[in-house]
Amino acid sequence: MGKIFVLSSPSGGGKTTIRNRLLKQHPWAYSVSCTTRLQRQGEKDKKDYFFVSERVFKRKIEKGKFAEWARVLGNYYGTPKQFLEKEIKKGDVLLEIDVKGAKQIKRIYKGQTVLIFIAPPSLRELKKRLANRKTETMTEIARRLELARKEMAERNKYDYLVINKNLKNCVENIKVIMKAEEFKI
Repeated sequence: MGKIFVLSSPSGGGKTTIRNRLLKQHPWAYSVSCTTRLQRQGEKDKKDYFFVSERVFKRKIEKGKFAEWARVLGNYYGTPKQFLEKEIKKGDVLLEIDVKGAKQIKRIYKGQTVLIFIAPPSLRELKKRLANRKTETMTEIARRLELARKEMAERNKYDYLVINKNLKNCVENIKVIMKAEEFKI
């Protein structure tokens, strides 16, 4: 039985970039989340997310198809339960989910879950990263920063905190955490 490694950070904190780097270096199973948000330029359906309508998502909730799900800034996000439970039997699984989802996974999969919070070096830097993405309006960036403040307040509920000041160092620190977890009794 493997472990579930959960990466969480505020939007713009670097979790997707970090996840992609980790997966290039190691073949962990990665659970693609389902979402109702609009597909961004460069994203691929079934690779970055399963993009679905709100109606389809709510039907999946009713049928118990998610290991966790949450509504964030007006959109739904969820982890497909069947994939997660199949893959955890084979080995470690990597999830990239928000704070609400991380709490649900930790509660449901006790003893198997390792929560890693990736924090930006500052809110000023986070604002700069969000603006540089050019995917949100200034109003949306303000909403994301307000949510980031709330998410940062939850970081003490995680097993590990990694500051993403330098991407390469951040990825290496997470790899060290994942390696150390192999030896935990």
